[in-house]
Amino acid sequence: MTNPDSIRTAVIGVGYLGKFHAQKYAALEGSQLVGVVDNNAENAKAIADEHGVEAFTNHQDLFGKVDAVSIVTPTTLHHQIAKDFLQQGIHVLVEKPITVTPDEARDLIQTAKDHNCILQVGHLERFNAAMLDLDTVLHNPRFIEAHRLAPYKPRATDVDVVLDLMIHDIDIILSTVRSELVGIDVSGTKVLSSATDIANARLTFANGCVANVTASRISLKSERKMRIFQPDAYLSIDFQNRIFSYHRKGEGEMFPGVPDINSTENIYEDGDALQTEIAAFIECVKNGSKPLVSGEDGLRALEAATRITQMLKEQAQD
Repeated sequence: MTNPDSIRTAVIGVGYLGKFHAQKYAALEGSQLVGVVDNNAENAKAIADEHGVEAFTNHQDLFGKVDAVSIVTPTTLHHQIAKDFLQQGIHVLVEKPITVTPDEARDLIQTAKDHNCILQVGHLERFNAAMLDLDTVLHNPRFIEAHRLAPYKPRATDVDVVLDLMIHDIDIILSTVRSELVGIDVSGTKVLSSATDIANARLTFANGCVANVTASRISLKSERKMRIFQPDAYLSIDFQNRIFSYHRKGEGEMFPGVPDINSTENIYEDGDALQTEIAAFIECVKNGSKPLVSGEDGLRALEAATRITQMLKEQAQD
């Protein structure tokens, strides 16, 4: 029986990641999964049958049938599909990066405003359980170091490693520092694909903070870590293992003139960032509240990532 208080939902693109979106919507209280869309009819039917919903190959067939959607297609399709839904008054959670270009992102932001729609961007790490304690102890970060390493996966090569992986850390850093980005230095190279596979960027902010960010999709291991240094503490986030560590100056001395270090570590045994992200999206749709990762957040991350990508291309041509 349909719950009248449920938000009617659907997923556009049910490949590797999209099928997990469908699972979360199907299981989430307050969501009624109506259907899934994929240009591969067999794939759409397989995922639809799994959840007892309709399968479509054209996203426009959902107009009038849903209140909110996840868009989990290749990035090149994000802008047009998201705009189509927003113009119909349908709320959108679009996977990162928000679009291919900043101009496309600005267009989506304006379209969402014009039609009073929620536009949330799928920067998943913002919903990682290890991020929960960060805001309670974070102030005045001075240096940030981030490493995001992964083995090679052909499915993500429609974009370079900056838009594939580094953009997660760019988004977190921009939301953490909250200062104007005034300088970027980059290095990187292609290895296995036709786009940059490993890159490093040094970001300088107007308030003096510096962030050193490395991303690789040709590593032999997976690692997603960030270290933040501020005048009174060192903070460490292990996104992969959901561990948050906080090391701060104590009142005593370990050596003359050198303060004690008081350390705490939280390990989040249970954590499903995607479920938390989608649940937050549904709540925003119900309440009309601003998403944790808004279209504007997605735009800022994309602008920085696009600058880094362009600088890497120019270096490669020298």
